[in-house]
Amino acid sequence: MAATFLHALAAAGARHGGRGSGNPTAGFEKSPYNVPESQRFRDGVRTFWVYKDDKPFNTATHTNPRSEVKIRGHDYSSGVWQFEAYGYVPSGTSGVSVMQIHNEEGAAHSTVLMLHVYDGVLRFYSGAAVEPDIYDQWFRLNVVHDVGASTVAVYVDGQERFSTRVIPRYSYYFKFGVYMQHHDQSSCMESRWTNVTLYTKQ
Repeated sequence: MAATFLHALAAAGARHGGRGSGNPTAGFEKSPYNVPESQRFRDGVRTFWVYKDDKPFNTATHTNPRSEVKIRGHDYSSGVWQFEAYGYVPSGTSGVSVMQIHNEEGAAHSTVLMLHVYDGVLRFYSGAAVEPDIYDQWFRLNVVHDVGASTVAVYVDGQERFSTRVIPRYSYYFKFGVYMQHHDQSSCMESRWTNVTLYTKQ
């Protein structure tokens, strides 16, 4: 995704304020499938959805249905990087990943972090609960990855909700949207995003 798109989202999303007032970005510097884009991006909000019986995004893969943005041009291998965005998950969406920190292509493990939604609970993969109820409300999501320390931390509306150590890899990038997982899927999975911004601290 081009940096100009990041800037457009940042300008569009301020009206969707979250519930908290904490500032996880203090000390960081801002770093510059088959549906037409015009139907997925309206009024500064990008809407992603897949259906449980959708096919993969191309004929060469056997992965589950997905509709995602990979933030291109901002791969990283050192420093402290942070993803910030305002997200919205409508009631009923379940069995889906909505945000990822992805490893370099070809890595033994694809990701160091995935945030899944199951029955309204935001979880670290399918495990620890990050936020107990995210349905039907805008929330501010901050995900901080300290590469040197091999840690990730997740903030919701300015409050730290989860942190853990992760297995180090060579390089990383951020993704968001919807990617169907392997259990408890709803018939339709949707998430909406705005004000997507990256920060870094070396």
